[in-house]
Amino acid sequence: MIKNIIFDFDGVILNSIPVKTEAFRKLFDAFSKEKVDKLIEFHIKNGGMSRYKKIEYFFNILLNQTITEKRVVEYAQRYSKLTKEELSKNKYLIVDTLNFIKENYKNYKLHIASGADEEDLRYICKELALERYFLSINGSPTIKSEIVKNILLNSNYKKDETILIGDSINDYEAAKLNDIEFYGFNNNALRNKYLYIDDFNLFI
Repeated sequence: MIKNIIFDFDGVILNSIPVKTEAFRKLFDAFSKEKVDKLIEFHIKNGGMSRYKKIEYFFNILLNQTITEKRVVEYAQRYSKLTKEELSKNKYLIVDTLNFIKENYKNYKLHIASGADEEDLRYICKELALERYFLSINGSPTIKSEIVKNILLNSNYKKDETILIGDSINDYEAAKLNDIEFYGFNNNALRNKYLYIDDFNLFI
């Protein structure tokens, strides 16, 4: 029986991908469009990965350049300015998920484990009045698998009573590493490969 649900945030609760994609284009508009396009491909494929890792990937892999931790943080802060306020608008909430959360937060123990920057994540959740529904809200720079591990340990949850709902392969990997069930959502690439939620009204 499912008692505990860990939600990814971007693409599951908030339709943030288009906003974040455009933010990466603006962030790196001084660089080669070809390289930025490759970053965008990587960004979309790895929805659950933190911006810090994506910025490192852009420089280390695509540009073959080293980048200091300080510069990564500076780019991440600029990225935050491009996204945080915009994503605090109600229009980006995914209604199907939101309705399920509102109707079931007293029936299940709910948490958020996101690849989004934790400070930004908590700010957005506060602005959107989502805090009341979740027992914990955590994001990067802690990697998602560690966030999930900490939720399980700190809450003393049984693994066979806990699931993770996400929209990317990174979410699946975080669930697998922690030996809990994964449910895909809002990503056709996950359909037919894993347990999948088409409609929260039909879920559980």
